Amino acid sequence: MLELLRQLTQMTEEVRRANLIQQYRLSVEQMDRAIDDPALAAAMSTLTGLSERRRRQMLFSNRQYGVLLMAHRVGVYDWDELVGHLRVLCRNEVFAEYWASTVEHRRSVPDESLESRVGSVVDGMLEDLRDDPDEWWVVGPVPESQE
Repeated sequence: MLELLRQLTQMTEEVRRANLIQQYRLSVEQMDRAIDDPALAAAMSTLTGLSERRRRQMLFSNRQYGVLLMAHRVGVYDWDELVGHLRVLCRNEVFAEYWASTVEHRRSVPDESLESRVGSVVDGMLEDLRDDPDEWWVVGPVPESQE
């Protein structure tokens, strides 16, 4: 009976992961369409005062961040790998501008969520990079994963 319960739990987790991937796939398709079409980009973006080119860059930065977060959620990257990829992403000026422009968006994310924990790490990395951009590979404390 315990083995059956373990298998059921494992199957439930696999279905949850598959649903998460499918939902993300749909979101990426929409984002790709918005990046390709300025009218759709304007409809998808909540940022104001951007040129078409900059809006597309912001959407793509969001997409890059989302890809890394999704990879961690489904087990492709462990916490340390995620942090390493985020360090590289934080070196990108467009991403840094995207992150600063969307600070208000992240305020509604629950403190205990993965996205909140990752957001705190990114905040620390970007702050450290402003102080010493030549030390990009060691910026930000690497808090242990709370998963």
